[in-house]
Amino acid sequence: EPLISTVPLLVSFMSMLTGTGGNCGSQSSTMVIQGMAMEEIRLKDFFRVMFKEFRIALICSVILAAVNFVRIIIMYQNVKIAAIVSITLIGTVILSKLLGCMLPMLAKKIHIDPAIMSAPLLSTLVDSCSTLLYFTIAMKILNVAV
Repeated sequence: EPLISTVPLLVSFMSMLTGTGGNCGSQSSTMVIQGMAMEEIRLKDFFRVMFKEFRIALICSVILAAVNFVRIIIMYQNVKIAAIVSITLIGTVILSKLLGCMLPMLAKKIHIDPAIMSAPLLSTLVDSCSTLLYFTIAMKILNVAV
């Protein structure tokens, strides 16, 4: 609350961050579930799949962060807000891509259908983690105490 009351503009970026995280995680999850269904991905490929998704997440997140950084600078002339959103975007995309590839594989490991449990759990985790990450970064950059 102290952070939002100090910089209300922060709230306007929350849906973009959670939406991006959800989209990235869903894409990753879908690809892994399809790969497992076609027997192209097995449980022994866990770390190989994670490393591949991490590299994809790094490329996508840096591009998205750079574009958003420039957009926020142009629209709001606020470097700190641009930095907060961009750093959070990188963290959110990486986190969501890794969770998106891990959850289906973990579900299969414990004999639960990956297609049924991955989407709701992934959405909840990514939304919660990205919001927590966003406000933690914002508090550090803006020096706001809770």
